[in-house]
Amino acid sequence: MIGNNGRPVYGPDGKVVKIKTRMADGRLADGTPQPLYFPLEHPQAGVFKGMSIILKERGLLKESNLKAQCKDFKCKKGVSDCCCRRVLYMQPNFIQGESRLETLCKKQGFNVLFLPKFHCKLNFIEQCWGYAKHVYQEYPASSKEVDLEHNVVSALESVPLVSM
Repeated sequence: MIGNNGRPVYGPDGKVVKIKTRMADGRLADGTPQPLYFPLEHPQAGVFKGMSIILKERGLLKESNLKAQCKDFKCKKGVSDCCCRRVLYMQPNFIQGESRLETLCKKQGFNVLFLPKFHCKLNFIEQCWGYAKHVYQEYPASSKEVDLEHNVVSALESVPLVSM
């Protein structure tokens, strides 16, 4: 958890305090909100309903009986009804929906760019580092620590701000 001063908040045990953030409600086909958690008057108040119940509320009875997810979250290509998870992710409001992170960042005037995990060719840091390494290789070889440090700093500073 981040405090008002921008620094982490620590609990009495010295660990960073974590806050669970609930998912925003979904929307049914007619536009009405669909709460993803049981209401206060329910015996399981505040608990996530689960994919099967959410699908039933959407009128997808047959799909609500599917397995929760495919093995290792790897659904077969081109299949849209193999598991509850895939069926939910194919629903229009899940496809077009905006995450809370995106909503919060937009309010603050920032854009969010989601890149594929572990893909170095699209990773921002790897792109900057690759550019700097290319520039560094153009400098003359040296064994002097002062020259090496100057070349590293110069190469890193050469990464165009526009490309970041």
